[in-house]
Amino acid sequence: MSFVEALYALMPMQALAAALVLITLVGWRGANAGGRWAQVGMVALALGLALLSPALDGRFTAPHGLHSVGVGAISLGLSALWWALGLWLTPRPGRWVMAATPVALTAAHALLWNDRAAAQTLADVVLGAQLAWLGVALTLPGRSAVLQGLNSRRWRLLGLAAVLPLLAAMLCRAAAWLLGGNGPWPDLLLALTGQLALLLSLPMLLLAWRGQTEAELARLAQTDGLTGLTDRAAFTTRSVDLISMARRYDEPLALVVLDLDDFATLQAEQGMDFADHALALFASCVQAQMRLGDLAGRLAGEQFGVLMARCLPEGPQALDLRLRTALATRAPAELGMNLSFSAGWAKLRPGDRGLPDLQRRAETAVYEAKRAGKGQLMAEPGVAD
Repeated sequence: MSFVEALYALMPMQALAAALVLITLVGWRGANAGGRWAQVGMVALALGLALLSPALDGRFTAPHGLHSVGVGAISLGLSALWWALGLWLTPRPGRWVMAATPVALTAAHALLWNDRAAAQTLADVVLGAQLAWLGVALTLPGRSAVLQGLNSRRWRLLGLAAVLPLLAAMLCRAAAWLLGGNGPWPDLLLALTGQLALLLSLPMLLLAWRGQTEAELARLAQTDGLTGLTDRAAFTTRSVDLISMARRYDEPLALVVLDLDDFATLQAEQGMDFADHALALFASCVQAQMRLGDLAGRLAGEQFGVLMARCLPEGPQALDLRLRTALATRAPAELGMNLSFSAGWAKLRPGDRGLPDLQRRAETAVYEAKRAGKGQLMAEPGVAD
């Protein structure tokens, strides 16, 4: 076995080892979707490389179909890794193309088998195109840094260091096949860059998975576990930015405080589990009815807040109406009873020091709404000033 063949023969073991490390460290059931697609990708690459390995041909003459299946499995591995990047970063156009490419490449490679040069050139070009699209996914802007995790730039660079040399080597070999002068150098270059790609892929995938996991933990640390809304501490922290923006650009801003009516009675009569279900339902309605760009959070117990940026005077009334309509539809269907809430709102004033001043006036309006008979929205005193 030549040196180049030995390099190719090592690749399936490297890919399989990487897949086993991913499965061991990341797990399957607890892994995020990106981690599972990465595992599928590495297993498919290991299978494809094994079917194309010179060691397999050295023991017996492999059927032509196995070579085509091997090429298709490598294509499937690249598609799965592309799907993983889409889940870790941002979904890119071309999902159906990437999903169909492995099947189409397998069939076309099998049909062209009698013309070995054409079959090999087709495989190199298609796989090269998939590698190029992987590189594009690694370079285009993704989601916010919070969602990407802290190590996005680091593992993106590792990914590009793995993909770009392999892409160049694959295109060089395709050009050599087309020119009819395929010698040992294109195969050697592809073998070396393939080894480099497999060497870098494992730390890249582990860093990407860890970054996503850290981002998810950070998000959960700022989220109320029962309702899925921002918790009080995170609501207070994020309100600073909204209030600062409103003051900088002289834009109106309002805080609406929402309080479920008779929640203590509901809890005593129906039990804790039912009361928690009611809170989760109410929070779901709030999240569905608030505007894009507003901030909603659970302030305490059965009390919720919505900070409305660029809020016109009729904004709180419109939110209140949408929320009452949604609650009147969902509560009887999901709880078997009606739910009611009282609400109060206050607008940002020049003398406000921050959220506490806004919240104090909005809560005063909530108390006035409860004294007036509950189930209604009240504005802070002097809101027309």
